[in-house]
Amino acid sequence: MSLMEDLLLQAPSTVTLLGAVLFLLVLYLLSSSSSSEEHGKEPPGPRPLPLLGNILQLDLRRPYQTLCELSKKYGSVFTVHIGPRKVVVLAGYKTVKQALVNHAEEFGDRGINHLFSELNKGHGIVFANGDSWKEMRRFALTNLRDFGMGKKASEEKIIEEVHYLIEVFEEHKGKAFDTTQAMNYAVSNIICSIVYGSRFDYSDPRFRRSVDQANESIRLGGSISIQLYNMFPWLGPLLKNKTLILKNIADNKGEMKELVRGLKETLNPQMCRGFVDSFLVRKQTLEESGNMNSHYHTENLIQTVANLFAAGTDTTGTTLRWGLLLMAKYPDIQDRVQEEISRVIGSRQALVEDRKNLPYTDAVIHETQRLANIVPMSIPHTTSQDITFQGYFIKKGTDVLPLLTSVLRDESEWKSPHTFNPDHFLDEEGRFVKKDAFMPFSAGRRVCLGESLARMELFLFYCSHAVFLIFLFQVVGCVSERVWPGWSSSFSIVLMLSSSSSSSRS
Repeated sequence: MSLMEDLLLQAPSTVTLLGAVLFLLVLYLLSSSSSSEEHGKEPPGPRPLPLLGNILQLDLRRPYQTLCELSKKYGSVFTVHIGPRKVVVLAGYKTVKQALVNHAEEFGDRGINHLFSELNKGHGIVFANGDSWKEMRRFALTNLRDFGMGKKASEEKIIEEVHYLIEVFEEHKGKAFDTTQAMNYAVSNIICSIVYGSRFDYSDPRFRRSVDQANESIRLGGSISIQLYNMFPWLGPLLKNKTLILKNIADNKGEMKELVRGLKETLNPQMCRGFVDSFLVRKQTLEESGNMNSHYHTENLIQTVANLFAAGTDTTGTTLRWGLLLMAKYPDIQDRVQEEISRVIGSRQALVEDRKNLPYTDAVIHETQRLANIVPMSIPHTTSQDITFQGYFIKKGTDVLPLLTSVLRDESEWKSPHTFNPDHFLDEEGRFVKKDAFMPFSAGRRVCLGESLARMELFLFYCSHAVFLIFLFQVVGCVSERVWPGWSSSFSIVLMLSSSSSSSRS
């Protein structure tokens, strides 16, 4: 360190600067090589450049594709450096399952980048760790079940929302339209019913603004500029996208606080209307008993609600839009779905209990989720302790990317992994079969807590007879095999479709 101090105290000169750069480079190379020798062999990977790491080798618009290519060279457990940050990538079904399920504790912490650290501050569920995360997740799972998540009560809310969505479709009278907003409003309203105890009209300006801003923030979160910010936080003040995200999040939190304030003023502990009421009752009970420092505080409530909306709106809404697009691209499959629904359900409303009698439709829904691949890199994990995994030493606190796209398109698990093939989920007699490598909701301690609700939503939206019997979905414009499956999709945490790809003609 004395040499470094001397260099910094000297008058600036070319020689001094070059000397400092060489010193840092040698220090970096020595530290990186010694760390692997100290505890054992680390996962292999491409040699990183100082500070930049391997970002020049990554396609930052679709990094999951580059990582899949690297896995072919370096194996199912390998290291990349995203800027100065070391990341271990897990590829393929067997490796991802072994890590997230068999070693759930060691790989169970959440990796939190600079942006989400700034936005969440350790609160909520998705980007949190430790006791607060455990308590919030446990409380959310218990209470969401109490309010019908995945049960009959949710089914009724979803069916109600389906009818509102169909009304929007009918307003376009056969003309092409972008389905993004309508789908997001419908799915978000289901979350509203569970969280707040009531839905919003699609024309409500506050509701529209909140959903649109949340959607924009998720899209901006995957932009190259935000990826660079997470590598080099000092770039933050220079980035317009970061400013927009902070504004959107602040606006949405303000709206949530207003809604929570209104619910608090009319709170009846004997008759909870939704998740927020249950949280407020628990908070009140703890404070009345003298516990003023529990995890049940306003910041955890607002952040948990924000997590529920972010996780439950764009993922399901995007999957539904992929479904419409795939039905448009494959009219023969659309015809088979329509025929099965007409034969089994007829003119009545589809119910969750019909799933067992609609094997082909169920297979189409699962295949849509598999191929849409909307969360291709999962959400980063972090090792909670040192671990030797598949012969490689991974240090505590190392960021880990379970590459879900490599699971959903694992060539050893799927007959035709890169094509839309509902037969992946059917046996020779046409009966639906579950596949272990079907992992769109991730697995282990961080599996999506809204999985049961999402599965119910997808089934009921797809199977509501009005959608498939009244509307014939067609692609507007030419979509050739040459551009499949990249159809104007943009990368964020959620792999989103652009509006040009998701228009429908009824």
